[in-house]
Amino acid sequence: MDFNDVTGRIFDIQRFSVHDGPGIRTIIFLKGCMFRCKWCCNPEGQNYEIEKLISDGKEKTVGKDITAGEVVDIIARDESYYRRSGGGVTLSGGEALLQTEFAKAIFALCKMRGINTAIETTGYIPFEKISEVLPYIDYFLMDIKHTDDEKHKLFCGKSNKSVLENAVKISSVAKSYSVRVPVIPTFNDTKEEIASIAKFASTLPKVDKMHLLPYHRLGQDKYTGLLREYELSHLIPPDNEKMAQLLNEAQNYFKNTVIGG
Repeated sequence: MDFNDVTGRIFDIQRFSVHDGPGIRTIIFLKGCMFRCKWCCNPEGQNYEIEKLISDGKEKTVGKDITAGEVVDIIARDESYYRRSGGGVTLSGGEALLQTEFAKAIFALCKMRGINTAIETTGYIPFEKISEVLPYIDYFLMDIKHTDDEKHKLFCGKSNKSVLENAVKISSVAKSYSVRVPVIPTFNDTKEEIASIAKFASTLPKVDKMHLLPYHRLGQDKYTGLLREYELSHLIPPDNEKMAQLLNEAQNYFKNTVIGG
């Protein structure tokens, strides 16, 4: 199989990012996700289908089919920045691992060029599929939203059992691994809930950092543009004092916890 010819579906490419992994990075956003997190800031990435979105009064198409070779040609434009900063490429979404063969092809081509690779993932898909991509990934950013299954179902639409199971499996073999926790009022913003996630993170073999990511409403207008309801418009983002309290609680169980990133 020629990795260059593997086709997938994306909805955005963000160059010169300093988030979602070390250094300067290019973020490739893949379409499709099995979760429907109520706070999702990329609702246009949830459905795999190509959609129409109204932005600033103009209709635009969201979603594009593209080959892995074409994606890597875009990624490679900034190789000099990656080398200087220790950056590279990050696949995000949506859930990038739903397009397993496409993700694998992009990563394999990047590794051939010596480009650092990272993925932001929930790890929800079967581990057998994840293991196909693992050898090509330098850095895992694992989303762990809650340890309580029922609350996870209520806010995300599906169980978190396979997420937690795969978090352990991935961490045992990953080259580098961090945990990312979106801090969402009414969902997981109590000391007890953050402590539970931090305790779980402390049991994972190779986790080097845990990130607490404060809730924001930056994606709200996209719901309007997709003719969808944004259910959390009543929530107020946590202030600095609240985040400091949660950080202190998390650090009781996982010392290398930070806010942001």
